[in-house]
Amino acid sequence: MIKKENGKPWLEEYIDNLKRDVKISVTGSHSALDICDGAFTEGIKNIVIVAEGREKTYSKYFLYRKTHDNLEKGFINEIIPVKNFTHILNKNVQNKLRDKKAIMVPNRSLTSYMDIKEVERSIRIPFFGSRDMLYLEEREMDKNYYWLLEKANIHTPERIEGPEAIDSLVMVKLPHAVKKLERGFFTCSSFREYREKSGKLIKRHVITTEDLKNARIERYIIGPVFNFDFFWSPLDKELELLGIDWRFETSLDGHVRLPADEQLSLSDAQKIPEYTVVGHASSTLRESSLEKIFEIAESFVSIAGKEFSKGIIGPFTLQTCIDKDLNPYVYDLSPRIGGGTNIHMYTGHPYGNSLWRREMSTGRRIALEVKRALDTGTLKQVLT
Repeated sequence: MIKKENGKPWLEEYIDNLKRDVKISVTGSHSALDICDGAFTEGIKNIVIVAEGREKTYSKYFLYRKTHDNLEKGFINEIIPVKNFTHILNKNVQNKLRDKKAIMVPNRSLTSYMDIKEVERSIRIPFFGSRDMLYLEEREMDKNYYWLLEKANIHTPERIEGPEAIDSLVMVKLPHAVKKLERGFFTCSSFREYREKSGKLIKRHVITTEDLKNARIERYIIGPVFNFDFFWSPLDKELELLGIDWRFETSLDGHVRLPADEQLSLSDAQKIPEYTVVGHASSTLRESSLEKIFEIAESFVSIAGKEFSKGIIGPFTLQTCIDKDLNPYVYDLSPRIGGGTNIHMYTGHPYGNSLWRREMSTGRRIALEVKRALDTGTLKQVLT
């Protein structure tokens, strides 16, 4: 971040050379379609870095082209193929992006397939967003998102200090042993159930003994789950709620669709659900509860501004449970674009649309902020 080119820090040098032909780049996974759709709508070319074996979504099905009768179809402008996402760290890949005057929108795939410190230090393409906040999602680090939420006095589910202290329903949070981007979460309500379930999951290679030692145990909040998709504009110094989504998770959602007697008849291999996210749906929140959510988001923005060099920039998501008394608890957060924003591609988010009086998805809101920063010469406020 401090290395210089031509006597200037590399980021400052890069920004000085950017003109109207700037391109938005993203790793081809997670929220790439939303990011590219938004850029395309705002007239900014996009580039998707695609990994071998999972490129056709971007290189074929959503690639921009014209039909035989001259109709426009698709919205992905360009792809850069790599063997796997770790190759983004290679100089030749970064040189291609630099030559194209790309800026990068970090998503979860960028930070999951390689060491987060390498992402921060070694990718010399400007990020739209807060580069130094991305590591917050690594739960095993001391200064993770729980640390920041605590400093902001934001309510989170109560932490249980050790499995022996379990005296009611809890969620045990740890990584999946095989699906590295997913979760090996499980619920239990006693130490005995904890041992039984964890033992079965270890045998099924869903979790590992080592990860279990470092698992976080939280009191379970009984209530609906909402992901609040926010946007903090450094240009306007304003907070915007763009939309709300919730998740479909396997095999949890399959379980809850079964009558109780059929759930009880499941085999041991089927009884403990997994929490792999496979899709999202759009939602709204009762208006009388919105102000509580805005207060939480404002607190998060405020503490981020105090603890990090530029604070939060652009999109972030608060993942929240709401209990029977309408009290929200933040159980996770994304200091970048969330995973559920693809549901708002092109049509926009309900709240974002109403606020901006046009179709405003998260991807389009990012592109709009980039355009405004280009027009006003304030790119340094939104790039890191």
